[in-house]
Amino acid sequence: MSSNPETNTAAGESLLPAPVLIVEDEPLMQERLRAILTTLGYTAEALFVAGSVKDARVLRTAQPFAIALVDIHLPDGSGIDLIHDWHEDDPALLMLVVSAWSASALIVSAIQAGATGYLLKQRDDTEIAMSLRSALGGGAPIDPFVARHILSMVARDLSHDDAPSAPVPRGQLTPREIEILDLVSQGLTNKEIAESLCLSSTTIGWYTKSIYKKLAVSSRTQAVFAARARGLLS
Repeated sequence: MSSNPETNTAAGESLLPAPVLIVEDEPLMQERLRAILTTLGYTAEALFVAGSVKDARVLRTAQPFAIALVDIHLPDGSGIDLIHDWHEDDPALLMLVVSAWSASALIVSAIQAGATGYLLKQRDDTEIAMSLRSALGGGAPIDPFVARHILSMVARDLSHDDAPSAPVPRGQLTPREIEILDLVSQGLTNKEIAESLCLSSTTIGWYTKSIYKKLAVSSRTQAVFAARARGLLS
């Protein structure tokens, strides 16, 4: 389903891509985002709200949207899965994450899935409005705190690439990666692991790739064998 955005105008405002879909389950945050978008020139008729993954999918099936503001953790699933599916369906759809979560894995997963930007709810209305203006102007707004996460990860990856191969010490795998490895060793699929840990399948996939890289392996069986050989698993 390709985007065919309508536009609306307001006094003193240029044409704005519309309609906008807000995927957010907290009523107060729904109203906050509505208010912020209204200050940018959007009319109430151009704004739609979905409080769950299911409702978001239903709304988007009913009509195309120009922009989607998506929370990560929703009552019935992950916003990252929505972003991934919608990006594959329509790469032109502008999607921004608006979340209270700043974990590196979630940030990277969202961007890899197709998010144009990542904003934190903790910012005040003016900061969020400025980021939205940037996105409407063709920018890719990333919260400064999130940007520092990404830069740190890039620097760490570069240093790993430059270093000679060596056995991976226990401390190099995070507690979450070890937890996921343990579930992998029990024969659980990524979907089952995601359900067990209340994460999305996309996030588990990202963790799995990270584990493979750190252990220098290319399969689940090799990962479990290498982890046991290094004392990471009992």
